[in-house]
Amino acid sequence: MNVPGDLRYSKDHEWVRSDGGVVRVGITDYAQDALGDVVFVQLPSPGDEVSASAELGEIESTKSVSEIYAPISGVVAEVNLALEDEPELVNSDPYGEGWMVAITPSEEGELEALMDAGAYTELIEG
Repeated sequence: MNVPGDLRYSKDHEWVRSDGGVVRVGITDYAQDALGDVVFVQLPSPGDEVSASAELGEIESTKSVSEIYAPISGVVAEVNLALEDEPELVNSDPYGEGWMVAITPSEEGELEALMDAGAYTELIEG
């Protein structure tokens, strides 16, 4: 599994990349592999407030429908509109073009509380 060292990770298999005042969020390579072929992604709207560990949206694959959880609290700044027409980007490029939302954080310290690559690797291999 691909676990980039420059990201933070949630126990729910979301990744977070700090990107100048906002954080980009997506699901990990491990999660997309477990889901199988992604066929639909439901995301919040820009301006929506989200809370850490609360449901952020849904992702549907040929195998199942799963919830996506917010790894941090804040306000949705942007959503990846490309996923409306190409949800398979989550499978082909989960850490790049398959990102889901950008969130403006509201709680300091939540980002640092997420797992680093080593801890996440232990989680998925354990």
